[in-house]
Amino acid sequence: MSDQHRGIRTDVQELLTTLRAYLMQETVRPLQGLGRYIIFGILGSVCFSIATVFLTLAAVRSLQELTTVFEGTWSFVPYLAGIAAALCIFSLVLLAIKRDGRRR
Repeated sequence: MSDQHRGIRTDVQELLTTLRAYLMQETVRPLQGLGRYIIFGILGSVCFSIATVFLTLAAVRSLQELTTVFEGTWSFVPYLAGIAAALCIFSLVLLAIKRDGRRR
């Protein structure tokens, strides 16, 4: 009887070991890969956002400094141009996201 009991105990231990290995293979490792994908996506989005802000500020600043047309009562026009440029970039990004969703 003790051999049979030991056999069942060994079978249960092997089952637990197999289940643990299966869970690692099917859940933990894919989640680690997904985590890397998400981190790189977030970092890329942050870098793109910062670059867009700096590009918009550069456009506004260059319109203010390099032209004399937008002085006095027309001083708000460079800001409107910056907002328009940012909205254009934003709409292009949304269009790219929407187009990418259709391919899948």
